[in-house]
Amino acid sequence: MLRLAALLCVFAATAAVAMVGHAPPPPATLARHVVLISGSAGTFCTGAVVAPDAVLTAGHCVDARHRYKLIEFAADGTPQFRDVASAARHPQFDIKAFLNHRATADVAVLKLAAPLPARYAPALLAPGEKKVVVGERLTVAGYGVSLRGDGRTGGTLRAATLAVTSKPGTLQIRMVDPKTNNAAPGLGACTGDSGAPAFDSSGAIVGVVSWTTAPNNEDGCGGLTGITPLTLYRKWIVETVNTLRARL
Repeated sequence: MLRLAALLCVFAATAAVAMVGHAPPPPATLARHVVLISGSAGTFCTGAVVAPDAVLTAGHCVDARHRYKLIEFAADGTPQFRDVASAARHPQFDIKAFLNHRATADVAVLKLAAPLPARYAPALLAPGEKKVVVGERLTVAGYGVSLRGDGRTGGTLRAATLAVTSKPGTLQIRMVDPKTNNAAPGLGACTGDSGAPAFDSSGAIVGVVSWTTAPNNEDGCGGLTGITPLTLYRKWIVETVNTLRARL
């Protein structure tokens, strides 16, 4: 059984290991789709813009008891906050299954109080019939930490191109740094990268980050990166975005 890198949405000084191994920034064509999410309980996650005022993230990043905001950084590094008007987690998401390292409907949608500025752009969702194969390269872009135990290393957008491994399916997809192959520390998502989009070569979102391991499936990061593919949940995502946008 694989072990989670704690809860990837928790972004604090006690964070797990390294966000994508000091990976570089993503190209502008992908960066314009990715945002940083903060929660009133002190959690941080990553999300993907899927409409001018809607963001896709992981289900375990959303709790009805908490409030959420998007964070942007001014040129001098000053954080600026954007209000989230409402949030919806997939009704089949099971937190007990998630905490017990079992696949679940780990997707959620945030509706913003106002549209994002023009520098952001909605990303396309991969077609429902999209088949991911072993060896395929996907690019994960997120705001997670880059140094074990140092929350100050988070909040910078980085990206890593990872190779699909094991037996990809509709419930989960596992990925590794092709240079280290889960045998030594390599690139991979980590604390703060929950909900980060995984893009295919066309720039469409295939899934969102749910969990990680350290090399050899130990607790931590830099080994496997697990994503929840959108295949089973794409219809719900589209319908929920439309419903939330129509309400406000």
